Amino acid sequence: MGSLRAALLCMSKVLPALPLLLAFAAAAWLARRAAEPGTWLYRADRPTPRSLHEAPVGRLGGLGILAGLALAWAGCAWAGAAPPLSIAGGALIVAAVSLVDDLRGLSPAARLGGQTLAALALAAGGLAPEALQLGEYTLGLAAGLGAVLLLAGTLWMTNLYNFMDGMDGLAGGMAVSGFGALAVLAWQGGDRGFALLAAAPAAAAGGFLVWNFPRPRARVFMGDAGSATLGFLAAALSLWGRRLGLFPLWAAALAFSPFIVDASATLARRALRGEVLWQAHREHHYQRLAGLGLSHRRIVVRAYALMLACAASAVGGVGRPTRDILWLLGAWALIYALIAWRVRLLERRRAGLS
Repeated sequence: MGSLRAALLCMSKVLPALPLLLAFAAAAWLARRAAEPGTWLYRADRPTPRSLHEAPVGRLGGLGILAGLALAWAGCAWAGAAPPLSIAGGALIVAAVSLVDDLRGLSPAARLGGQTLAALALAAGGLAPEALQLGEYTLGLAAGLGAVLLLAGTLWMTNLYNFMDGMDGLAGGMAVSGFGALAVLAWQGGDRGFALLAAAPAAAAGGFLVWNFPRPRARVFMGDAGSATLGFLAAALSLWGRRLGLFPLWAAALAFSPFIVDASATLARRALRGEVLWQAHREHHYQRLAGLGLSHRRIVVRAYALMLACAASAVGGVGRPTRDILWLLGAWALIYALIAWRVRLLERRRAGLS
């Protein structure tokens, strides 16, 4: 009886993690197939002026992330923790449109149309915020404003994640850290179902990273099907977690802030210079650091440290008094300003030496 009880106890601990193990394994297996020329999944991503890679690399590794996520969510649904139809359906729309773009190419208008439809699904599912919370203070939103913020925020998050997917290991690492933070916040809030659902994209991204981490170069990329879907899910799960009262939006934004801040600051700089915003460029901080001669691995390892620090701050900041949260957000604003200053200083020194 003692051994049987121990076995049952062990199974009860392992079974909740089974969907995550399936997500990791499926993503790793399919990413490996997508990395090998001659396999049915291989489609070459050839270098462009914006690219940091110099040789063709398979670009359909994101299908591994999607397959792993689907398996994990199916397991969660079987256990009684299904995601809302608006989130699952919206993710499917973004993934399908992005996959067609990976395979055949789509116009920006067609991509934006599909993404808008997915964002509207979230609004129809009741995920538009009616108020914003910061500590003890709550700011009510006028009728319709929440839906506007949902639409704009979801579209921006979907696309900025795609913009930031330009270096080996970067987007996968952001998924592990960002979705991992949402999972921990949900676990702390007592919602284990949401925690498993949020951990699923992190687990799938971890399996993908087995072949995407620079050693010294990645063997496969996630493509738009991976990056745009992860960006959409970052927005969708953040909105759903806020709706359930598990965490405020500022915490989710802080967890994903390494991508949000870089992409938003880059867009603002280019807009102020009057540049065409949808044209390819190499002005993100990670691209500029690569241009200074830093290796992909060195840049991405430092980025991982930043991501983990943001995730830890988000987890630790929830539930704190308003004053502490303001100090926390102010400290991160200063850190990001110092990072931008440091990159610019290195560029000026490089230009002076040249």
